[in-house]
Amino acid sequence: MAGVAALAIIGISLAVTATSSGMPHPEPRLDLGTSAIQPASRYNEYPRVARAYAMAAAVPGILDGLYCHCHCAEHSAHYSLLECFHTDHAARCDICMSEARIAYEMARDGASLEAIRAEVDATFGT
Repeated sequence: MAGVAALAIIGISLAVTATSSGMPHPEPRLDLGTSAIQPASRYNEYPRVARAYAMAAAVPGILDGLYCHCHCAEHSAHYSLLECFHTDHAARCDICMSEARIAYEMARDGASLEAIRAEVDATFGT
């Protein structure tokens, strides 16, 4: 029984990657699609916001594997950075938009999720 418990603990520790602030990065979920992301056109009056939502729609699987350093997991029960873009939350948050820009640009350039997590943590971690 102790061996089963040890394996369970090892499995749990492999399922998340801690950020530099000690908070876990979530594991990206499969088959997310972009239907829950607010359309970028909704924010046409605010070009920076519209670009952030367009970038989020381009890399939802990456955003779903990132802890959001505005700490919305704690105050809004978000699973990942992706959920910030399901509502107007990200439109009002420089951290969310900046993390999405970093993730989009790095993914576009071929960076791995691990490299993107490291950059986001280095930029926003405490």
